[in-house]
Amino acid sequence: MSRMFGTDGVRGVANSELTAQLAYKLGRAGAYTLSKNAHKPRIVVGMDTRISGDMLESAIVAGICSAGAEAICVGIIPTPGVAYLTRKYKADAGIVISASHNPVEYNGIKFFNESGYKLPDEVEDRIEEVIKSDCKEVPSPTGEKLGRRIVVNTASSDYIDFLKSTTNVNLEGLKIAVDCAQGASYSVAPRLLNELGAEVLAVYNDPDGKNINKNCGSTHPEHLQKFVVENGCDIGLAFDGDADRLIAVDEKGNIVNGDFVMAICASEMKAEGRLKNNGVVVTVMSNLGLDIAMKSRGIETIKTKVGDRYVLEEMLKDGYVIGGEQSGHVIFLEYNTTGDGLITALQLLRIMEKKKEKLSKLASIMEQLPQVLCNAHVDNSKKSGYTTDEVIVSEIKRIEKKLDGVGRVLIRPSGTEPLVRVMLEGKNKDELNVLAKNLAALIEQRCK
Repeated sequence: MSRMFGTDGVRGVANSELTAQLAYKLGRAGAYTLSKNAHKPRIVVGMDTRISGDMLESAIVAGICSAGAEAICVGIIPTPGVAYLTRKYKADAGIVISASHNPVEYNGIKFFNESGYKLPDEVEDRIEEVIKSDCKEVPSPTGEKLGRRIVVNTASSDYIDFLKSTTNVNLEGLKIAVDCAQGASYSVAPRLLNELGAEVLAVYNDPDGKNINKNCGSTHPEHLQKFVVENGCDIGLAFDGDADRLIAVDEKGNIVNGDFVMAICASEMKAEGRLKNNGVVVTVMSNLGLDIAMKSRGIETIKTKVGDRYVLEEMLKDGYVIGGEQSGHVIFLEYNTTGDGLITALQLLRIMEKKKEKLSKLASIMEQLPQVLCNAHVDNSKKSGYTTDEVIVSEIKRIEKKLDGVGRVLIRPSGTEPLVRVMLEGKNKDELNVLAKNLAALIEQRCK
């Protein structure tokens, strides 16, 4: 049987794979596993705007209360807001109901510990064990020992106050377009930027429960690119459904993804003496252009597997303060324990304001090399075959030699689908397209 928890909590189609019954059990098992025995446990519960959130929140809260714990309900709020509020409210744990950038039919349940960090595998496995035993060891108190649902109406204001405390930036005179992805940032992001003095033009900030991430947000910034240019904005900010990611758009309508953001911020942090260990943690999918830009400035790029949890693990292990992914999930450990799109936006705006430079000028710090991605359809049982097949290994070496040190071949089996992902990076996109398609076809042929 496959593991219940994936790389980012428990995810699935709401009311089909992720049912109210499972959510109830996760609430019970989570309250029992994550709480301290010395007092009545308290768990923060927040969510994004998708329609299934009401159902899942009700079920989770019922599970928490049935185990004798208190559910502190903070309503619709970005995922990193729950991480912060768990610490602020001195709770034993936090729960986010969100499927991030995924379509509306999906939802997810993610836990934070009392310090606002995602749970390690062993703790998730313990919660799963409790659920598989039908929560038999979880107490079911009665009378006054039952838990309660507590609604905190100041949660958004508390989070905004925290965000403002991370910087002293004054945004007066800046015209900012904000794409809220019809998600959890729809109220917080425009309000935050307005309070800091900016003129804010908000789009996709009218969620109806069904339109989250629909052709908008950080995964679909095309409309924002046009909007920024047509309205003469200084910058565009695109969040995903739970606002832990940010993709920026410069005043010319160009995408400024997570790699560019990390290059800009790490370089400035070094100049300010804040870049601990003189390094930035990135995944293997980050563009080679980021490596080149950082190396020229004496900054090391430390590589991890794909996934923000692996980035965070490396940051905590060796004391790095900035890391993230090309997708816009950037972690500033000085301020929060997880990727926070709003903090990322504030850091970018702070540098623009400090240096009095347009985003396009700041983004010229690196040149993005073309990347081409092709999928090879391979049975799950044979996804590692490319590592041992002599013909495939030989072809990979031939391609690497052809790229002549200014490019690379990255092959990565999918963790959830019967696919092997082939990514090539180099200078000539047309050449990369041909090489990647041929290599993917060879892997399919040889790994039947």
